[in-house]
Amino acid sequence: MNLTKYVIGIDYGSDSVRSVIVNAENGAEVSSSVYYYKRWQKNLYCEPSLNQFRQHPLDYIEGLEHTIKECVAKAGGAAIADSIKGIAVDTTGSTPVAVDKTGTPLALTPGFGENPNAMFVLWKDHTGIKEAAEINEHATKFKTNYLKYVGGIYSSEWFWAKLLHVLRDDPAVRDATFSWVEHCDWIPFLLTGGDDARKMKRSRCAAGHKALWAEEFNGLPPDEFFSKLDPLLSGFTERLFQDTYTSDEPAGRLSEEWAGRLGLSTDVVVGVGAFDAHMGAVGGQILPYHLCKIMGTSTCDILVAPLQDLEGKLVKGICGQVNGSVIPGTMGLEAGQSAFGDVYAWFKNLISWPLNHLLTESALIDQATALALKDELEAKIISRLSEQAEQLGDQDYAELAVDWLNGRRTPDANQELKGAIAGLSLGTDAPKFFRALAAATCFGAKSIVDRFEDQGVPVKGIIGIGGVAQKSPYIMQMMADVLEMPIKIHRFEHTCALGAAMFAAVAAGIHSNIETAMEAMGTGFEAEYQPNLNKRRMYRQHYQEYLALGRYLEKYNKREIKPYVS
Repeated sequence: MNLTKYVIGIDYGSDSVRSVIVNAENGAEVSSSVYYYKRWQKNLYCEPSLNQFRQHPLDYIEGLEHTIKECVAKAGGAAIADSIKGIAVDTTGSTPVAVDKTGTPLALTPGFGENPNAMFVLWKDHTGIKEAAEINEHATKFKTNYLKYVGGIYSSEWFWAKLLHVLRDDPAVRDATFSWVEHCDWIPFLLTGGDDARKMKRSRCAAGHKALWAEEFNGLPPDEFFSKLDPLLSGFTERLFQDTYTSDEPAGRLSEEWAGRLGLSTDVVVGVGAFDAHMGAVGGQILPYHLCKIMGTSTCDILVAPLQDLEGKLVKGICGQVNGSVIPGTMGLEAGQSAFGDVYAWFKNLISWPLNHLLTESALIDQATALALKDELEAKIISRLSEQAEQLGDQDYAELAVDWLNGRRTPDANQELKGAIAGLSLGTDAPKFFRALAAATCFGAKSIVDRFEDQGVPVKGIIGIGGVAQKSPYIMQMMADVLEMPIKIHRFEHTCALGAAMFAAVAAGIHSNIETAMEAMGTGFEAEYQPNLNKRRMYRQHYQEYLALGRYLEKYNKREIKPYVS
């Protein structure tokens, strides 16, 4: 008889969902599975030129079922299924969706299956820029500062800006919408068989960092705050939530339907969800005052501190500080960069234009060979650029970039800002261009560290997790050089999923609290990058130039554009 207890961590990313089965005693991975969203891979429901990025709930459901069933099969099937005691989920955020009274996303109801406004509004969707600006201006009219716990600036990436934009943009969706639900809240609700949106357990993490929930306000800001912003929001808070839950608490048990679909028991406990970075920080064994950088398409930077240290202290221009959003009983602080891996992906796509548009037209090779060659070359571009950029040496250089290709998240959120590159010459080639972009993302990371320290919150170390952290030594070394501090890289491949598994173990009662789970299930670090102090003078100078160029871009962004008259 197998007495070992296992848990499942599920990590929903921007492009895919990954599930892992983990031994709750020691954190060892038993099996894993990754599923790429089929509709997302086809670029359905997205309009990048409009900053619209939507995901269909069927992608999430299909990925959920596929990855868990594959994990169970790889781990031994029925022989292990009875030993799985808990499931927990993390997702991107803020990624909300309009639901009906039963808590069903409208895209799963008749008439809305192909309507992007009835789908999940992905974190990087910035269609609510106008609404975010209105929220920021509106908040100044109230004696109570309802933005005080989200850094003083509301972002278009967040809950209320997206809700208001959808309600204004689509009367049909507006009329059918009962409530507005984060992805990390909906998946546990789905797995536990929820059928009443009012009874959905809402994540403290999501509510505090993105929806203006705060203990000081006894919940959300009052209806007056929202109804005076726009009458469309009148009475909406009554259909949302007042109470929130930390992720060490159970959302319920696996429903009969989902137990049957997954081949698991209805005794499996499903934990309250949270955002990927917050659970990833736990999986990455975060320590007080260590900045855990989850580096993927964007970055989300998490820091935890004792509550008493932050009493009466508010950090301006970050993405919120919330009691229990990461580790229950401690203050969780969030920052981040709106584009990180996306910056490198953008450049790869830019220089891949001939591969994407000309190669298949060649008369020298057949179509199948052209497509295979395209895939082979694209897979090598970033790694070879990194190698060539590293070989450029330590000498000073002219190219300078700003990393705001998807706006700026921290410090001081502004999704209207654009990126730039200066210092180009006829001698600038692709590796030099790439070096400037890589440096820009590292300077963006430094601006976040500086903001914490300027506001009296020390940063004592850096923990790196995610795909970029594990796969790009060139960028990690440059970041250590720019930050002038060591960076430890966590060993576990799917660190966010491991963090979810740790929370599943606590929710299921296997471990008494998340600190105990972290100690027992943590897998340690695989590398540590030490700063090269020989580059300190150069990078300090380039960082000041980065800040100066950024200040110019902010002024340029605010300029009044007048119609051209011939």
